[in-house]
Amino acid sequence: MQPNRTTRKKLIEVTLPLDVINAASAYENRSGIRAHPRGIHHYWARRPLAACRALLFAQMVDDPSEHPELWPTEELQQAERKRLFGLIEELVKWENINNTELLAKANVEMRRWVMEERLPAVLDPFAGGGSISLSAQQLGLEAHASDLNPVAVLINKAMIEILPKWAGKPPVSEQHTLDHWPGATGLAADVRHYGKWMRAEAYKRIGHLYPKAKLSDGSEATVIAWRWARTVPCPNPACRAEMPLVSSFWLSKKKNRRAWIEPEVDRGLDPPQIRFTIGGDTEGRRHPGTAPDPPKVARGAKFLCSACGNVAPDAHIRGESMAGRMGAQLLAIIAEGDRKRIYLPPTEEHETIAQQAKPTWKPEQAMNRDTSNLVSGRGYGFFTWSDLFTSRQLVALTTFCDLIGEARQRVIADAQAAGFDAARSEEYADAVATYLAFVLDRVADFNNATCRWVPSIEKVMNLFARQAIPMVWDYVEANILHTTVGGWETCLDYQMSCLEKLNPSDHDKGTAVQSDATRFGTENFVLNSDKVKISRAKLIQEQPVVVSTDPPYYDNIAYADLSDFFYVWLRRSLGHIYPDLFSTLLVPKAEE
Repeated sequence: MQPNRTTRKKLIEVTLPLDVINAASAYENRSGIRAHPRGIHHYWARRPLAACRALLFAQMVDDPSEHPELWPTEELQQAERKRLFGLIEELVKWENINNTELLAKANVEMRRWVMEERLPAVLDPFAGGGSISLSAQQLGLEAHASDLNPVAVLINKAMIEILPKWAGKPPVSEQHTLDHWPGATGLAADVRHYGKWMRAEAYKRIGHLYPKAKLSDGSEATVIAWRWARTVPCPNPACRAEMPLVSSFWLSKKKNRRAWIEPEVDRGLDPPQIRFTIGGDTEGRRHPGTAPDPPKVARGAKFLCSACGNVAPDAHIRGESMAGRMGAQLLAIIAEGDRKRIYLPPTEEHETIAQQAKPTWKPEQAMNRDTSNLVSGRGYGFFTWSDLFTSRQLVALTTFCDLIGEARQRVIADAQAAGFDAARSEEYADAVATYLAFVLDRVADFNNATCRWVPSIEKVMNLFARQAIPMVWDYVEANILHTTVGGWETCLDYQMSCLEKLNPSDHDKGTAVQSDATRFGTENFVLNSDKVKISRAKLIQEQPVVVSTDPPYYDNIAYADLSDFFYVWLRRSLGHIYPDLFSTLLVPKAEE
C-alpha cells in the first residue's frame, strides 16, 4: 500500500549531500565566475543557484524509505539515496547550469513521485534576486515569484517572465544569416545593437564633457577616469586652505609601475593653495621614493591639513559639509596608454569642463534618514539621492536614461518591419528597454561619487561592494563613454554575456508580482501567460504548490533603502512601462 501523500517524506527531510552543495555554492559565489545570471542586475544576499537547484530537487523527490515496496532493506535504500546524491552532485556543478539533458533527467526523476498529473508550481514569496524562481524554472517547474520590493520584482520578471517569451527568437535590429538563435542570444543581440546606438548618440550629445588628456610629447590619450577629493576649509584661522580629504595617495602599486599623488603647497597665496603632481614611474620617468603618508590620521573624518599640519576633527568636517561648504578638487587624471595606465597631474581645463556640466534633471528624492546601516554620507551633507553623483555623472546618466525611450521607439519600428503586429512590437520593445535600463543601473553603480580607485589592480571599483553605501572621501569618476570599467559599452557587454548564459524554459508560465507575503491567500496572483488573475487560495486548490523561500534579513540589510539607488533611475526610464511597480516616488518602506 502506498503511503499517504501528506505523510510521505521527501529526500530533503532525511538527508542531503551538504558538503557537495556547499562546495559548489562557494565556487559559484567566487568573483571570478563569468557570465553569471546575477550579473543581469545587482541585488543583495542573493542565494547560489547550485543550492537552490539541489534543494528544489530534494523537495520534490521521495526519500527511498517511503517506498519499502521498491527498496525493502536499509542497504537498498542507501544505494538509492546514493544514486539520487549523484544526480544532485551533477546538478550543482557550475558547468552544468545549461545542461539541458541533465535538467530533463532531473525533471523526469521529480515527475516519478508526484501524485498529481503535473509537477507542483513553486512559489517564492520573498523572491529577492530570484535565485529560487530561476532555478525552479530551469528544472521545468512552473515558477511564481513575489516580493514587496519593486526592484526585486522587476529582476524576477526579467528572468522568469519576460525572457522565456522571446527565447529562441532572432533579433529584429539587423539582417542576419543564422537560422538558429538558442536561448536568449537573439534578444541579447538586439539589446547590444540598440545599446551601442545609444552610446553613439550619447557621444554626440555629451562627448564634450569627456576631453582627452594632453601628454608631455604633445599627443593625446583617452581618459579612463578622474580622481577627486572632497575638500573643506582648514579649521586653523591662520591657514584656511581648502584641505583635500584624501585617504590614500596611491595610484598604482603594481611592480615597476608604482605611481602616487604628491601634494605641493603654494604658500605665496592667501590662503595657501594645495596642488598635486604625480610621483613614480610616469610617462617613462622613474622617480625615487614612495607615496607620502596619507593625511588621514584616524578612523572617521579626521584629517591633517597638508598646508599647515593642523588636524581637522570630525566635528569640523561634519559641520562644514552639512552647511554646504564641502567642495571637490581634482587629484589626478588617469589615461589609457600602451597596455598600461598613464597618470597625469590635474589641469585647470579638465576641472573647468567637469564644472560646466549642468544636469537638467536629477533624482532629488530624499534619502531615508531613519536607518543606521545605510549611507555613511548622510551625516556629511548627503540629503537626496542626487547628492551621490557629480554633476557630470548626472548629465550622463540622465542622457542615457532618456535614450532608452528613444531606443524603444526604434525597436518598435524595426519589429514592425520584421513582421510583428503593433501590440507584439510594443511588447518586445518593452523587453529590450527593460534590459537597457538594467545596463543603466550597472553604469550608475560604477559612476557615482562613492566609487573607489584600487591601486593594486588599477581599476575603478563599484559602489556596492557590500550591503551599504559607505562614505568615500577621495573618489574616482569613470569615463562613461569609454570602453573601460564603468563605461556604458563595457557594462552592456558584461550584462549581455550574463543574459546569454541563461537558457530560458520552453514555457512562459513564470510570473512575478509585487505583493505582501503576510497577505498570502488574500491577494490576486497572475497565473500563466494568459494573465488570468486568481486568488492564491484558489491557486493552491486547483494546482499543487510548493512554497520555497529564503526569508529576507531585514535586521541586517536595508533592502528598500538600498534599492532606492536603482529605483530612482528605473522609475525615470521604465515608469511608463511598469506604472504599477513605479507608482511611488521611492521603494515602499513601511511594509518591510
